[in-house]
Amino acid sequence: MESLAAKHRQQNRDLQARIIQKKKSATKKTRKGILDECAELERQLQETQDQELANHEGRTKAGEGTDIPNTGTGPILEDSDSHEIGHQAQEPLITAMMPTNEQRKKPNRQKARLARRAAQQEQMMAEATREAQDLPDLRQREIDDMRTLFSSKGLQEHVIRSDGHCLYAAVADQLTIQKQGRLPETPLNDRPGINDHSTPPYKVTRGVTASFIQEHADEFLPFLEEPLDDYVSKIRNTGEWGGHLELLAMAKAYNVDINVLQSSGQIDKIESGTNTTKSTLWLSYYHHNFGLGEHYNSLRQIN
Repeated sequence: MESLAAKHRQQNRDLQARIIQKKKSATKKTRKGILDECAELERQLQETQDQELANHEGRTKAGEGTDIPNTGTGPILEDSDSHEIGHQAQEPLITAMMPTNEQRKKPNRQKARLARRAAQQEQMMAEATREAQDLPDLRQREIDDMRTLFSSKGLQEHVIRSDGHCLYAAVADQLTIQKQGRLPETPLNDRPGINDHSTPPYKVTRGVTASFIQEHADEFLPFLEEPLDDYVSKIRNTGEWGGHLELLAMAKAYNVDINVLQSSGQIDKIESGTNTTKSTLWLSYYHHNFGLGEHYNSLRQIN
């Protein structure tokens, strides 16, 4: 039994190590699938271990012998004390042969399995916690690296709410701080301006992005994995995250260059593609620092 328990402990450690590695490599697009895969791996291992325990218990029960009471005759005692002694000696034997309530009651296998599973999960969580403590604090490392970069470049970070609109809100903040015009050079009636206080700024930049992609479909269609109308509808009307394509659309629509700073020191430059660019916007990009994972903040010049 001890060897089987040791085997199961090793299997749990191996699986937890695999799960941690999978979660580290997950992106925002693959995270849900990886979590489902990890849950399925845990379920399969649990079923296998439960079956092994049940098989082991069955073999153990089959190998147990039944003690046969000694029924040989002994000397017959005539006096009353001897009868009393003989009677007392036979009572334990009779009691042992009679099934008790506990012996008649069948064990609840489901409760036993649930108890074993709870104990194993608790052990796995403890091991995962210990392993996590040995891992580098990626979040704190990213914060420290970013602060060093901000100081060297004379930038100050304006934190944007982490809600799925962060890219558009960060660009809107940059446009407002740098006093850009409300619209691109070719205004459209369905594009509300940045200074239109009746509309949240991130919705304004979402609308401008969606309109620009729709009007310049030939530039963006080769990179889309869904119909154009569905894609721009998500940009305009939902909290769908934005990425490189949306940055490019905003750079062209507002005629600005956009620099995206990462903790490694890398600066991704998205250019407007014109010779009359008004200014450069600065954003910070995080991989680990916020609850939703990837995140954009606005970077303002200290002076």
